[in-house]
Amino acid sequence: MSSKVVEGTTMESSTLELVEDCHVPKPGHMWGARYTLALLGFLGFSSVYAMRVNLSVAIVAMVQGSNSANTTNYTDPSSHYACPLPDDFDTEGANNDGEFDWDSQTQGLILGSFFYGYTVTNLVGGRIAEYLGGKVVYGTGILLTSVLTLLSPLCARTSAQLFVAIRILEGITEGVTFPAMNSMLANWVPPKERAKFSTLIYAGVQFGTVVTLSASGWMCDSDFLGGWPSVFYVFGALGLVWSVAWFLLAFDNPGTHPRISEEEKKYIIRYCGKKRDKPLPLPWKAVLTSVPVWAVIVVHFGYNWGFYTLLTELPTYLNNIQHFDMKSNGLVSALPYLVMWIFSLIYCAIIDRVIAKGKISFIAVRRLSMAIGVYGPMLGLIAMCFVNCDAKLAMGMLCVAVGFNGASYSGYMCSHQDLSPNLAGSLMGLTNAIANISGFVAPAVTGAITENNQSLSAWRTVFLISSATYLVSNTIYLIFISADVQPWNNPRPGTDAGQMKEKEEAKQQD
Repeated sequence: MSSKVVEGTTMESSTLELVEDCHVPKPGHMWGARYTLALLGFLGFSSVYAMRVNLSVAIVAMVQGSNSANTTNYTDPSSHYACPLPDDFDTEGANNDGEFDWDSQTQGLILGSFFYGYTVTNLVGGRIAEYLGGKVVYGTGILLTSVLTLLSPLCARTSAQLFVAIRILEGITEGVTFPAMNSMLANWVPPKERAKFSTLIYAGVQFGTVVTLSASGWMCDSDFLGGWPSVFYVFGALGLVWSVAWFLLAFDNPGTHPRISEEEKKYIIRYCGKKRDKPLPLPWKAVLTSVPVWAVIVVHFGYNWGFYTLLTELPTYLNNIQHFDMKSNGLVSALPYLVMWIFSLIYCAIIDRVIAKGKISFIAVRRLSMAIGVYGPMLGLIAMCFVNCDAKLAMGMLCVAVGFNGASYSGYMCSHQDLSPNLAGSLMGLTNAIANISGFVAPAVTGAITENNQSLSAWRTVFLISSATYLVSNTIYLIFISADVQPWNNPRPGTDAGQMKEKEEAKQQD
């Protein structure tokens, strides 16, 4: 069976129908259909993360001050290792007269319930996207999440149990988004542009986080739409508006786009291949025994551990240890993610230029990006163990610990497409499902360490655990990762994957 080398990867002609083996130049126009997809994807991830993160801020206003998970006894620090209160600290303003009498255990259940649903649908979402197309799966996931977000205030006021249920449902509907988008990127983005477009789209995560953390505190503190309910109403409504634009302007692949130029279509198909009429069966044995796949799983889990530890616990640390007042806490909490967003865009622009000049291989890009994107934050977290009560230095190190993560979008987030363009959605679903277990385990570990010990020493333990997770997981990735298309991406007759394909085709014929 013949194979053709395409920009550093190997694709079987039986798997992807390629145009004639010749160079096709990049389209000359500045804005093409793939950029429209990138913009819509960016805004989509901004929307889903706004609806995911909003509760972290809103719950502070929702819960009565004596039970708030983000408040402490300011007049009697729990340890002599705790930082002293600033002279201008407003102890009365730190307390909150919320609507709900939820204890810390209930709040922890509510905050973590999203991830119980989120881990369920990642793999399913990837497979469905390969069958039905990423457009309908990605769009429907965000549309349903928006509707559920709009219903959240009503559910919260009905009962805590119903609120937990709707957060689980939001996790279920949002769980399909990353795999579905990854499936679309395999059809739309040539290998040379993967680092750039993956960063442009997935950077919406940081943008949505920055906007939400900054705006939610203000909305909760205002009378707009009743205060804290406005956080759910505004971001839910924005998700609905985005859904309309998505279903009108996005398409699964260049071949189905009615307005794409012929120049851009030929360019994409030349380096991505034409989309298969029928998706491949998932070769479970080959995938689960693939060393590069396990390298991605391990680093994805380790990355998420550190990322979610800071995302969910950063407001608590800044409030309880560094004593930022709650009105400024949202803005301060958003600063590291603003740095990450800006750094990711600068980094991908540099990498894109280097790749375009042919001065670096794809595997070198992945390793360099992950060395910067994970070892950099690891050093930032280690430095957090020595900042003590210097609030400005703590913010600087947190900006390092979060900001350098932006390089990782040009690293492991591209590896699923590198290893198997035909199964990129399923691979993302697999790794993301396992990695997001850390979404509820990491905060639980942090809570167990700091619940009755809001001290510098306790938080040092939290930072060191995340640093160690970064070190081990990323080292495994750097050693064992590959940028080559794996053999099971193109099943051959006689192999396990090939027999699965033959059985699937026989069933369809019957």
